[in-house]
Amino acid sequence: MAKLIPRIGSRRNGRIGSRKSARRIPKGVIHVQASFNNTIVTITDVRGRVVSWSSAGTCGFRGTRRGTPFAAQTAAGNAIRTVVDQGMQRAEVMIKGLGLGRDAALQAIRRSGILLSFVRDVTPMPHNGCRPPKKRRWKCVESRVDNKRLCYGRFILSPLIKGQADTIGIAMRRALLGEIEGTCITRAKSEKIPHEYSTIVGIQESVHEILMNLKEIVLRSNLYGTCGAFICARGPGYVTAQDIISPPSVEIVDNTQHIARLTEPIDLCIGLQIERNRGYSIKRPNNFQDGSYPLDAVFMPVRNANHSIHSYGNGNERQEILFLEIWTNGSLTPKEALHEASRNLIDLFIPFLHAEEETLHLEYNRHKGTLPPLTFHDRLAKLRKNKKEIELKYIFIDQFELPPRIYNCLKRCNIHTLLDLLNKSKKDLMKIEDFRIEDVKQLLGILEKHFTID
Repeated sequence: MAKLIPRIGSRRNGRIGSRKSARRIPKGVIHVQASFNNTIVTITDVRGRVVSWSSAGTCGFRGTRRGTPFAAQTAAGNAIRTVVDQGMQRAEVMIKGLGLGRDAALQAIRRSGILLSFVRDVTPMPHNGCRPPKKRRWKCVESRVDNKRLCYGRFILSPLIKGQADTIGIAMRRALLGEIEGTCITRAKSEKIPHEYSTIVGIQESVHEILMNLKEIVLRSNLYGTCGAFICARGPGYVTAQDIISPPSVEIVDNTQHIARLTEPIDLCIGLQIERNRGYSIKRPNNFQDGSYPLDAVFMPVRNANHSIHSYGNGNERQEILFLEIWTNGSLTPKEALHEASRNLIDLFIPFLHAEEETLHLEYNRHKGTLPPLTFHDRLAKLRKNKKEIELKYIFIDQFELPPRIYNCLKRCNIHTLLDLLNKSKKDLMKIEDFRIEDVKQLLGILEKHFTID
């Protein structure tokens, strides 16, 4: 008798013949990627495993029709239909892209009956959007001292947008070469010199060569205006910058600079005038007086300044790096020159920031301002009386640390010394452009700190 062959899948051999039941997903994440050419809808569980997906292309749309809202709505409906059958009740929506199917796909998801926890737009923002720009930074990439009268520095500033590097570079170069103050010898005087192109017995160099050597001497100082110095040497021997007897506020950068060589035992006495200014000054032919000879003064401590630009990036994200090269004569380091030029540029633009405020303040003073009971000129007259032993013409207003605006107003009116200030009446001072009554009171208070005015 033949055995009965058991059926496959019967309960007798422990196998189940029915199919596995479908996986139920109560919660998931719906990703919508809407571009201008297609819309893709992908549905995953909370672990990120893909459950269903669809796109406008798989739904039969071709060409430009794939980017239409109807194609996006159809693709979203097909993808959601599968997960609704698996019991999805709640979902989170992530939308990415700027295509036309964004809103249509979202509407199809809402009509499906799935409860949406939130809808988040994960479209990346462009570089120049909400992302803050990088902070501009400067750095000294090279610095060296070739000798006492030549220093070099190289600096970079970045990042800058296109065009900014050229604007900053041109302005900074002009400020470095023309806006920084320096000190040099502007006049030499000697009673034994008949004229500039003469020679003196016992001196190897001519008078013209001695004047040229004096012109090349590099000085560093914090003085304002002018001051005197002199040279007294006896030969035979060499006369160098070390033989210059100058005030404490003046420092000689290189004491080894050559001036003259005395070949015989004679005395060389030369009086010097030292001045602090900016730019350069050319001597005039008719400016020779009392045996003194003016020199072509080059006050600029910066000998040369160059800027170059390096560009990087593509398209709208193109940026620039500014390179600055500075050579100085040793009285200032390149870093100090850069800081000084930057401060001078800032001072030039400050009036534009306070133009409206200054105009209103000036109008107020014209109509309602009154002079103090004791006039300015009367109180300064007492200063003349109390300081008879002081030669007022040698007291410069630069020594009083006046505010920049008051100092510039007085300088524009050729008021350089305290004697010039005493010769001005209150009406003369009030006629000065941009000079206010408050400035008169402030000026009087500064002078009271330096002198006793009862």
